[in-house]
Amino acid sequence: MVKNVILCVDDEKIILDSIKTQLKERYGNAFMYEAAESATEALEIIDELMRDEKTNLVIITDWQMPVIKGDDFLVKVHRKYPKTLKIMLTGHADKESIENSKNNANLFRCLKKPWSRYDLFSTIESGLLKI
Repeated sequence: MVKNVILCVDDEKIILDSIKTQLKERYGNAFMYEAAESATEALEIIDELMRDEKTNLVIITDWQMPVIKGDDFLVKVHRKYPKTLKIMLTGHADKESIENSKNNANLFRCLKKPWSRYDLFSTIESGLLKI
């Protein structure tokens, strides 16, 4: 059986809680929901999740985080797990970082904070058709 997981990565807990609430309201039990407050924590969660080869993983990450920025995080994930759906949700990323994510991590889409639920949901749904 295929396991569908959405992992939200942001160093602000209030953002993680908000996204998770919106996703659960929209998708209910169709997904497992994970959250990480750093890229390092997220990489550990991803390795654990991806032990099972039947996992569809959606990553929604911020760019401006301590230690590892969102674009570098996504590049690391892509090298190891290229079939993940990668979405950046940020208010601070510069064009170079977004281009780095597109070119080296197959970034599906970058959404700006504050985000609209509709944009987030439609991004996830159209992205899932591609993985």
